[in-house]
Amino acid sequence: MDKNDKGKSGKAKFAYDGLDRTIHEKARLSILTSLMTHPTGLAFGDLKHLCGLTDGNLSRHVKMLHEAGLVNIQKGYENNRPHTTCQITSSGQKQFLEYVAVLEQVIRDAAPAVKDSKKSPRLTPKPA
Repeated sequence: MDKNDKGKSGKAKFAYDGLDRTIHEKARLSILTSLMTHPTGLAFGDLKHLCGLTDGNLSRHVKMLHEAGLVNIQKGYENNRPHTTCQITSSGQKQFLEYVAVLEQVIRDAAPAVKDSKKSPRLTPKPA
């Protein structure tokens, strides 16, 4: 193990504690990214379309994000039809940006390996 494998704080360099499991799940990451780009909120149907989710999946993930304090849900009626709007909270914005900063660190840490892999031929995995 290289002495550089410890971060500045002495912790494991590649632990990435900031990769919050609530955000890290693919559907929830999609929802939060969509809401970050639409800070005034999105109608449930628009969010469903942007994230490629079913009604049930979107509902379940939005509920989890709401319970975590990352998303607000406004339910009401529009033209006598139920209308739900989702909006990222200020805490959700802050946590999302912190999460993205950790992802950026992952990319910086992996960059030398990617650069090296382009110089040398790829190894083919051994058959199982």
